[in-house]
Amino acid sequence: MTTTIQSRSPQYPGDLVADVPAATAGDVREAAGTARTVQRDWWDGGAAARATALGAAARTLRERAAEAAALVVREVGKPAGEARAEVGRAVAILDYYVQAAYGAWGETYPPSAGGVLWTERRPHGVAGLVTPWNFPLAIPLWKAAPALAVGNAVLLKPSPEAVACATWLADLMAETLPAGLLQVLPGGAETGEAVVRAADVVSFTGSVTVGSEVAVAATRRRVPVQAEMGGHNAAVVLPDADPGMVARVLALAAMGFAGQKCTATRRVVVVGGDARVREVTEALVSAVGALEPGDPSEDGVTVGPVVTEAARDRVVDAVAAVRASGGRVLVGGVGDRGRGWYVRPTLVDGLDPGHEVSQQEVFGPLALVQAARDLDHAVALADGTPYGLVTSVHGRDAGPLLEVARRVRTGLVKVNAPTTGVDFYAPFGGEAASSIGPREQGRAALDFYASTRTVTFAPHAG
Repeated sequence: MTTTIQSRSPQYPGDLVADVPAATAGDVREAAGTARTVQRDWWDGGAAARATALGAAARTLRERAAEAAALVVREVGKPAGEARAEVGRAVAILDYYVQAAYGAWGETYPPSAGGVLWTERRPHGVAGLVTPWNFPLAIPLWKAAPALAVGNAVLLKPSPEAVACATWLADLMAETLPAGLLQVLPGGAETGEAVVRAADVVSFTGSVTVGSEVAVAATRRRVPVQAEMGGHNAAVVLPDADPGMVARVLALAAMGFAGQKCTATRRVVVVGGDARVREVTEALVSAVGALEPGDPSEDGVTVGPVVTEAARDRVVDAVAAVRASGGRVLVGGVGDRGRGWYVRPTLVDGLDPGHEVSQQEVFGPLALVQAARDLDHAVALADGTPYGLVTSVHGRDAGPLLEVARRVRTGLVKVNAPTTGVDFYAPFGGEAASSIGPREQGRAALDFYASTRTVTFAPHAG
């Protein structure tokens, strides 16, 4: 097993951001035992105590927002503007679940034979959370906050690339939460497996391969599980969409944060004849070409580095595969090896729909253009991958917009809005290979992190 976990700044790989011991399986078992003991008092203490603690954490995070954003920029290379927005979102998530702690815990029903019949929501116990690096504060909190609000303890296994952010967040939360209630367990696959084995409810965000294994392992133990596993998202551009306007929206949706979002636009499906496809493609080339990679700590930069050398190489390899198959690289495609793990925003076309790059997510600044003859063809292309996270559709006529929104097979649909960006108070999740299990966020998360039981209270027989 890996004995230490290191993270390095992707824009300055010589900058060692964190170097911490990896948690062993024994460490995880010990942490789970502590968490299970503390959780009972956390639940018994009542909603007011939970709300007070989460509210205090929100205030502290708001006061230390600049520090948090700077660490996000440094550790994962997120552009400064997006990092600040993520911190603001993390605060809002905590604020939202402060109120959720006071929410109704069940319902009453008419009893069949007198007395009282009601339901009540109770925590599972210990929530095991396995989180990615690309939203190193928001994703851990949109899992941990609802879990804590309904009375669970939390074991958090963060991505190695974001271990400093997770540790920083846990230290902040420890100022207001009972000791041992939320614990960070750095490590690799072995640590993640141990967390899944120890938890009473499991939530995962990451790759399809690992997420599927997590879901199987949790199901074998008969514990609730959800897994969010990425997307190969399409933006459908209808014949009446303004080319320049939609190109600017889609360029940022595809390339912002170097395309390192599960909701990033990966495919642009243009509906119309050859002339229309050329018109939209030229607008996209112009918009993507204007996005120059830069130091993410500088305001105004929207495209920073990818997170690791391996991530950069995967994009470079994908571009090589496009060229080898006869596809065209319309703009970008060149890595800048002199200053961190940078890849220029890249747009390609001319690929068969069955090509690997057409089918599989490349987690970086790479998108492809696909031509569709008509609406039916566009929907078929949009749905023609193993994934089903989010589709956007762009145009002016409400009829075709609604038709695409109704027919596509994705968990989220955006009309005249980018694929990126979600509202934390609404259910989030996809179909097919993008998700397993119940939705995340909002009230859906409260239902996931709790078990509902039904109580019948009959009149006294004597």
